[in-house]
Amino acid sequence: MNFITIDFETATAQRDSPCEIGLTFVENFEIVNSKSWLIKPFYEEFDYFNTLIHGIKPEHVANKPEFIELWSELKPLIENKFLIAHNAGFDFSVLRRTLEAYNLPFPNLEYSCSYIFSKKVWKGLPAYDLKTLCNYNNIKLNHHRAEDDSRATAELALKAFEKSGVKSKEDFPDKLKTNVGKLFLGGYKPSETKRAYRSRDIEKIIGDPSKHNKESIFYGRSIVFTGALSSMTRVQAKQTIADIGGINKSGIAKSTDYLIVGQQDYRVVGEDGMSSKQEKAIKYIALGSEIEILSENEFIRNI
Repeated sequence: MNFITIDFETATAQRDSPCEIGLTFVENFEIVNSKSWLIKPFYEEFDYFNTLIHGIKPEHVANKPEFIELWSELKPLIENKFLIAHNAGFDFSVLRRTLEAYNLPFPNLEYSCSYIFSKKVWKGLPAYDLKTLCNYNNIKLNHHRAEDDSRATAELALKAFEKSGVKSKEDFPDKLKTNVGKLFLGGYKPSETKRAYRSRDIEKIIGDPSKHNKESIFYGRSIVFTGALSSMTRVQAKQTIADIGGINKSGIAKSTDYLIVGQQDYRVVGEDGMSSKQEKAIKYIALGSEIEILSENEFIRNI
């Protein structure tokens, strides 16, 4: 099976602000090449939080081409190909929004999400972010640079396919319980898990139905926050979840889907640096619960 893994880094919280793209090429289950391109976004300012994550600053891209200038080189590489991204909802929304910003038509391609299908391959892990999965599978990772992340995603996908017996993308629905998404002229079909979403509870924070995003990993899932977020207030984070179509919860339960962990006050938490919510979540995970623990960074990449 041939595929390409893709990863974007962005300058701001806006999806149409790519500052780097990385591609890794796999042919007949072997990695044959990887490459990255720095991109000058049309946003002049970089968000501090984004730069803190990937280390790319305005001066690094000042003399680099904009996305529209690179597109003639990038499009032939991915047109009519099968692509994989870790958190595909993020990376393909960056691609779509950037193409829309430059009034460029979508390419035709198929894609899947290694974040989603990894849950079907390695069940019971406390988290499924790229760093956790690479540590679990002894994959070297220089995190948050596009080429390194795309290459690590390729290695992760190959291990997942070997473990699950996947020989082609036609095996995905049966062996990975995941459908293959599509991008095409005029629209797209997201890559999704076959798991049915639970119905929403009545919430104090009301979301905007027009902003619901079925492609998001948080849609229809119960979310709990612990610790202080550096990128936004707790109320803003809960409103974001409600707008996506997620379910805000105040406490950890066996049915919780995600625990988002911010900075902890070490005057309050124990010697292990974990809040009571995090400790409770880990206990439930040990008993078989499917709670995932995400860092603030992983939360931001998925909203």
